[in-house]
Amino acid sequence: MKVSKEEILHIANLAHLNIEENEIDNYLLNLQDILNFANIVNSAPVEDLDITIGANEAQNVFRKDEVKIFEDNEALLQNAVAKEQNMFKIPKVL
Repeated sequence: MKVSKEEILHIANLAHLNIEENEIDNYLLNLQDILNFANIVNSAPVEDLDITIGANEAQNVFRKDEVKIFEDNEALLQNAVAKEQNMFKIPKVL
């Protein structure tokens, strides 16, 4: 798809972009590449494809939030920098 300099300037104006005269050609090439890729995607054959919402049929699986007793607290806390009342002690975060 061909994009003109005037269209680039109009788009820049709508987006409140201040582009320099020497940047217009770069924007022109980039926008043309984007629009050409969009045309390729739009022309992809999709007639024989099944309808899908996502890439796979995975669903969120929720589990019950259950408290589990950990038997070896000393092993759990052995690498702690500081501990207090059988818990990790960390600096206050505000």
